[in-house]
Amino acid sequence: MNKKALYAVMLAILLPLVSYFIVKKKSEHAIIMPPHYLYDTVVSVVKREKKVNDTIWHKLADFSLKNQENNPVSWNSLKGKIIVADFFFTHCPTICPTLTRNMKRMAESIHNGQKVGDRMNKQVHFISFSIDPERDSVERLKYWADRYQINPENWWLLTGEKKIIYNLILNEMKIPVEDGYGIDTSFVHTDHFVLIDSNRYVRGYYHGLDSASLAKLSSDLVLLTMEKGKKEKNFLAGKLQLIAVVFLLAIFGVGLLVYFLRKTNK
Repeated sequence: MNKKALYAVMLAILLPLVSYFIVKKKSEHAIIMPPHYLYDTVVSVVKREKKVNDTIWHKLADFSLKNQENNPVSWNSLKGKIIVADFFFTHCPTICPTLTRNMKRMAESIHNGQKVGDRMNKQVHFISFSIDPERDSVERLKYWADRYQINPENWWLLTGEKKIIYNLILNEMKIPVEDGYGIDTSFVHTDHFVLIDSNRYVRGYYHGLDSASLAKLSSDLVLLTMEKGKKEKNFLAGKLQLIAVVFLLAIFGVGLLVYFLRKTNK
């Protein structure tokens, strides 16, 4: 084999190998998934003969409420869904209309990537909990939904027992309590949007009146749709090194075949 052919084979082997490790290194640092926020406990486990700490994340407690369509709903009704939740009441004279409009923009911006047909991303669901369920009846929520043209297929307004709703807000999601913005101090009035993954773990808190915070929520929401569960492994997971080696061997084999063919022809 002459020098040019040898250099060509070496380049064909080294270039894919170098490219693979560059891409692998960058991909490991490019994507940072939204963190977990609430945990129940930390336990020590043995993994690969090493003792490590394993965090048990807090799974939000179930609930039983009704949506604007008068349908009973719970977390089981949202199984496998990623949730964006906020908190409002229909008699609110301050921030609630703006929160609802901002939630509506987000709900309409999240789609499944299709250019035609049904573009709704059925992996994501939006929920607005009423913090004034005594006045916010199902009929009242339906009025609010009609006013803002809320699609019940991907966005529910929920009402029900006040104790259940306030337990979710204060004890489960750990939402900071504000004073009602000087209007009504009897409510847990907050502008927070909460991102909840399909395992019912809280993955982020965002201010629904702040454009930069909402942009971060949109970005984190997209990342969360790409996240795989512990039992859901990508088809190529753990196989990239093997694929790279096979690819290089194939190139080397082609190089050797060309060499021997040329030698035979001579």
